[in-house]
Amino acid sequence: MKSFTAAPRPPSYLSLTGKQWEEKLQRAKEMASPCMLCPRHCRALRYQKSEEPISGICKTADKAIVSSVGPHFGEEPPLVGIRGSGTIFFSYCNLKCIFCQNYDLAHLGEGREVSDEELGGMMLQLQAMGCHNVNLVSPTHVVPNILAAVKLAAEQGLKIPLVYNTGGYDSLETIRLLDGVVDIYMPDMKYGDSTSSKEFSGVADYPEVNFAAVKEMHRQVGDLVMDRRGVAVRGLLVRHLVLPGGLACTGKVLEFIAKEISRDTYVNIMAQYRPHYRATGHPVLGRRIAAGEYRDSLNAASRLGLTRVQAL
Repeated sequence: MKSFTAAPRPPSYLSLTGKQWEEKLQRAKEMASPCMLCPRHCRALRYQKSEEPISGICKTADKAIVSSVGPHFGEEPPLVGIRGSGTIFFSYCNLKCIFCQNYDLAHLGEGREVSDEELGGMMLQLQAMGCHNVNLVSPTHVVPNILAAVKLAAEQGLKIPLVYNTGGYDSLETIRLLDGVVDIYMPDMKYGDSTSSKEFSGVADYPEVNFAAVKEMHRQVGDLVMDRRGVAVRGLLVRHLVLPGGLACTGKVLEFIAKEISRDTYVNIMAQYRPHYRATGHPVLGRRIAAGEYRDSLNAASRLGLTRVQAL
């Protein structure tokens, strides 16, 4: 029987040399202006000083915008442990999900700009509070700031794992840039069908992009491994939100995970869908999922041989 426990290990980023850091920082900045960080390739000039608003989807310039920082006890158990997951919620997003449950952050941009130095200080603050990890929520569009902040924080004693908590619409080049930096990837796998992803999140190529990115994440960090306390130290943790009417094509997502990633992937199949934002009153998305719909999702995971499914 496989073991998914291991002795504590230093985070990956502590092994990077100064030269490796500089190469990553330089490449990240190049990718951000004109912006090619995410698969939209909107080419916004994010590092060009201008009075005009940034035209990119994420509406973010050269500084990250942070909405909140602190221990979170509502994440998956391997991240929460007993002292919480240290979340940093970034404002704005490269997706436009009409059912977004954090639309005040992701769509409206609630938060404040912070320097890379301040962002690094937030990471150290979470560590000082006893959090088991630094959980970077909606990080795709601020990867250059994250890399700069982690380097600064590591020089001042940061030594807890980094969690890349993403909506799953990430380019391969950006994920490859994070190789050796991120310890735990936690992507959404929102859709198995392009029709739904285009209609509800504004990106027709979501399944193709998402599946490739998750495969690369798993190549880097493998299946989720926890220490003897049950706290995650490295690996892949997938989230999938079941949508009403089968609109997420859950079966296709789970089949990909089982056949192309690993049957030992830690998968959180989530039942907490609620109609929020523009989904309120929608003919299909305007209702919660039925018990039978969720049960069908769990049965599909079982048939496919997935061994580590978190329910609800």
